[in-house]
Amino acid sequence: MKNMPENNNIRNFCIIAHIDHGKSTLSDRMLEITGTVEMRKMKEQLLDQMDLERERGITIKMQPVRMHYKGRILNLIDTPGHVDFGYEVSRSLAAVEGAVLLVDATKGVQAQTLANLYQAIDHNLEIIPVVNKIDLPNANVEKVKAEIMQIIGCKKEDILEVSGKTGQGVEILLNKIIEKIPAPQGDENKPLRALVFDSKYDIYKGVLAYVRVIDGEISAEEKISMLATGAESDVIEAGYFKPDLQKTQKLKVGEIGYIATGFKSVEYCKVGDTVTLSKFKAQVEKLPGYREVSPMVYASFYPTSGDDYNLMRDALSKLKLNDAAFVFEPESNLALGRGFRCGFLGLLHLEIIQARLSAEFEINPTITTPSVVYEVELKGKKERLKIYSPSELPDPSSIEAIFEPYVYLELVSPSGYLGSIMEVMKNTRAQYIDTEYLNSERMILKFNCPLTDVITNLHDDLKSASSGYASMNYVFLDYRPNELVKLDIIISEDKIEAFSRIVPKSQSFKEGKHVVEKLKDALPRQNFNIAIQAAIGGKVIARETVKAFRKDVIAKLYGGDVSRKKKLLEKQKKGKKKMKTIGRVAIPSEAFLAVLKK
Repeated sequence: MKNMPENNNIRNFCIIAHIDHGKSTLSDRMLEITGTVEMRKMKEQLLDQMDLERERGITIKMQPVRMHYKGRILNLIDTPGHVDFGYEVSRSLAAVEGAVLLVDATKGVQAQTLANLYQAIDHNLEIIPVVNKIDLPNANVEKVKAEIMQIIGCKKEDILEVSGKTGQGVEILLNKIIEKIPAPQGDENKPLRALVFDSKYDIYKGVLAYVRVIDGEISAEEKISMLATGAESDVIEAGYFKPDLQKTQKLKVGEIGYIATGFKSVEYCKVGDTVTLSKFKAQVEKLPGYREVSPMVYASFYPTSGDDYNLMRDALSKLKLNDAAFVFEPESNLALGRGFRCGFLGLLHLEIIQARLSAEFEINPTITTPSVVYEVELKGKKERLKIYSPSELPDPSSIEAIFEPYVYLELVSPSGYLGSIMEVMKNTRAQYIDTEYLNSERMILKFNCPLTDVITNLHDDLKSASSGYASMNYVFLDYRPNELVKLDIIISEDKIEAFSRIVPKSQSFKEGKHVVEKLKDALPRQNFNIAIQAAIGGKVIARETVKAFRKDVIAKLYGGDVSRKKKLLEKQKKGKKKMKTIGRVAIPSEAFLAVLKK
C-alpha cells in the first residue's frame, strides 16, 4: 500500500486508561485548545453524551471527534475503560495508529490500564505515556512514572505530565501526538474497505456506522455491503464528528467518520464488520479481528406489576436497537409472573441496562441473581448443550460432564493488602498463577477462576479487603469440566424452579443452608408449619421450618374436664393438617429477592 500525500496531515489516536483516570476531562481540554467546540457550548465531559455517563463519571459509549490543530486533522476516539466493553475497545484500537496511555498520578497503574495497554501493543500502536492529575495535592508523579517505565520499558523523559482539569501540559501532548503518531496508510485507488468500530441507532437516519476508511472512499447514495452480516443498503449520508454530526461529500482513505446506513437495527451493522461497496463485495477481503459478541452473564428482569409487561418489552426492544450485545427473551416464573431472561457482557453492562430502564422509561424491575452459561456433554454424544438456566439441565443420569466458563483474572493492588486479598480469593475456586511487583508498593496477582465466582460478589469483596484500592480485570479463557450439581429448593413439598441453581458439589451444603436460612427469615408465617428444604436429586441436604401462628383455642375454657381441652386441641390439629394440604405458600417477591441477592 502506498501512502497518499493528503493522508500526511491526519493523525488517528485514542486515549486508553482505567475507569476514572480522567480520559473524558482530558478530551474536554483538547477540544477547548483546538477550538473544536465554542466556549459557550462547552460543558464537563462533553464527549459523554448520555446522562448516565455524566452521572456515574464513566464512559459507556465510545465517542469519536475530529479536531483541527496546526494544519493537521486529529481524530480522537474516547474509549470506555471497563472490562465489559473490551471488544469495543479492541475495535477502536484497530481504527487508529496511536494511543495516549493515561495514568492517574494519585492511583497509579490499575487493572484495566494494563488490559488496554496489552491490546494496544498487540495492534502495534505508537504509545504516548502520560501522567494525569498532576495538579492534585496527593499526586505522586515520580512513583507513577516508575510504574509506567516498568510496564512499557520507556525512558523517564518520554513520559508527559498533564492536568486534564487545568489544561497544563495538554498543548505539549497535542504536539507530541503530531510528532510521534504516524499518518494513516492506505490506497484511495483500491476498492472501498472500512472498519466499523461502533454503531448507533438514529430515529431519522437508521443505524449510523462509525467507520475508519482503510482503502478507497465512500460518499452518499452509494450501495454498500456488510461482509460479515451480508446486509446491503444505500448510504443516506456520510460525515464526521465535531463532535456533533457534520455532513460531508465523501469520506476518504485514512479518515474517521460515520455513514448513515438506513438499517433499522444494529444487528445488521455489527462492531468489527467490514464495509465495502456492493459491486466490490466479491473481491474484497474482510478486515481481521471480527467476532460475534455473545453474552457472558444472564439475569432475569421482572416488572413489579404484571400490567407493565408490554411496556417493559417495548423498553427493552428500544435499548436493543442501540446495543447488539444485549439479548432478551420472554420467560415466566411462579413467584414473579411473566418477565424476560436477559443476556449481558458483564455486571457493569447489566447495571447500565437497569439504570437506563429506570431513567429513560421509569421501569424498576425485580432482578434475579446473575448466572453464567454452562455446557453439558450427554453420555454417548459428542456435541455439547448450552444451559442458560438450571431448569434446562437434563436428567443427572444422562450427563457425562458439566463444563463451566473460566477466566484469566488480574488484580492490581498495593502490596500491603496481599494477605486480605488472598483471604478473599481463598473463598473462591480460583487457581493462583503468579505475583508480579510493579514496584516495592504495588503488585499484580494472577489467577484462573470460574466466571461464576467472579460475577457474584468478588468485586465488592476485593474493594472491602483493600480499602477500595484494588482493581480487577478478566478475560474469558475456555470451558472446563467441574463437579457441578443442581440444587433444588422445595417449599411445602413444591419444587420452586425459580430458586434452583447450579453449584459446585463441594459447596452445595453451604449454599443450600444459606438459601433455606434466608427463606426462613423472608417467608411470611402461615397458620401451618412451612418446611423449606434444599435437595440434590432425591437427597435433602438442608432444612428449616417456618413455625405456624399459634392460636390459643383453649383460652375460653375456665374449668371443666381435661377432655374438653383435648377435644379442642385435636380439632385444631385436624384443621391445620387440612389447611396444609389445601393452602399453597404464596412467595412474595421481597422474599424471592432476599434469597437471590447474596
